Amino acid sequence: MSSVLKNNLPPINVRPLALLSMMCASLMVSAYSQAENLQVHGFAAQGIIDVNGSNYVNDDGALSTELTEIGLNASYIITPTLRLAGQVVYLDGGNRLDDGVRVDYALVDWSAYNSENWQVNLYFGRYKNYHWLYSSTRDVPFTRPSIILPQSVYFDGFRDIAVGADGGAVKISHSSDTLGNFDFNISTGSSPISTEQTQIIMGDHALGDMKQTHDIQASLYWQPFVSPWRLGLALLDSDFEYNAAEQGDFFQDADITLQRVIANVLYEGENWEFSGEILQERFVLDDFYFEGFHQDNIGQGIYVQSQYKVNKDLTLLARYERFYANKDDKNGHDLEDSTQGLIPHYFGYQHDATFGLSYDLADNLRLQFEYHYIEGTARLTPVVLPNPQVNDNENWQLWAMHLMYWF
Repeated sequence: MSSVLKNNLPPINVRPLALLSMMCASLMVSAYSQAENLQVHGFAAQGIIDVNGSNYVNDDGALSTELTEIGLNASYIITPTLRLAGQVVYLDGGNRLDDGVRVDYALVDWSAYNSENWQVNLYFGRYKNYHWLYSSTRDVPFTRPSIILPQSVYFDGFRDIAVGADGGAVKISHSSDTLGNFDFNISTGSSPISTEQTQIIMGDHALGDMKQTHDIQASLYWQPFVSPWRLGLALLDSDFEYNAAEQGDFFQDADITLQRVIANVLYEGENWEFSGEILQERFVLDDFYFEGFHQDNIGQGIYVQSQYKVNKDLTLLARYERFYANKDDKNGHDLEDSTQGLIPHYFGYQHDATFGLSYDLADNLRLQFEYHYIEGTARLTPVVLPNPQVNDNENWQLWAMHLMYWF
């Protein structure tokens, strides 16, 4: 199950809008084929996006339809304590993502222990990431608060690596009438990385293979008894290696370490919702550019977000976030000096002010719109070897509109 890798799937050579129409039809047909223990759900979302001043989606800055998400997921109950679940998606996000089909998760869910106050679940296969505030829902468009999640934490270039991994996970839940509800998660595994995703992260000149060799994550969430507040803390330690191509590769073999500490908060009221996450991220790169090269940066990011439900159909959103690639070089001047001006200072940070709204046209049909004003380019791909020739603007903007259907 966990060996079903994205690279083994046939390439998709169908235009997104045509694929969207065919997928919508197949999703509606699938809804009638559900057995008693089988649940099948799906979604199809198509949008337009316009970016002015960066290559976030494309290099020419033209209005783009590369905002396609189509997915089909299923869950089958084998016994009262054993369940199979999986999801396959097609994505087209321009320069943000590796477009094509991938398996987001394919797992065995075993309810190992269940009592009045305790529940323990074990997951095997390609499990989902439950550690961050929106990591378990970012793969389904209508469960996200916005079309584009805050890049300080939910960096699009790492989307497939962050959604889940091949290995195992444990979730322990405890409820108490005095202390409240606790959720503890721990997982370990690794994610496959395609050639296209390697170049999205490392740059077009990277001709070798990138591999995740180790990933362990843990998180703890606490919701006080009868409280709309929820607090969380998540930890991540992950190692990668880059194996350079034998011929023509601009780079050398390299070792990469990514470590994260994320604290988050969520408030869910009748009409208002507030959320925020604060991140400290360590990025270590050894060799790669040349033998003996060493880079060890501590990055920091934070976002605060508010949603207001005007009525049952209309919801407004406002968000502000800041991200620094190196907390000791927040204005990026040391980055520019160390590269002799090849990489401008604004690649050292990225700040984003976002405004949006969503409107439910029907129970399973939603239209979403949002606008971003962004300062800096630290979260544009590729991040290891930035592209200042295309991204030559410190300030840039984007707007996007998404129409989504689900069943």
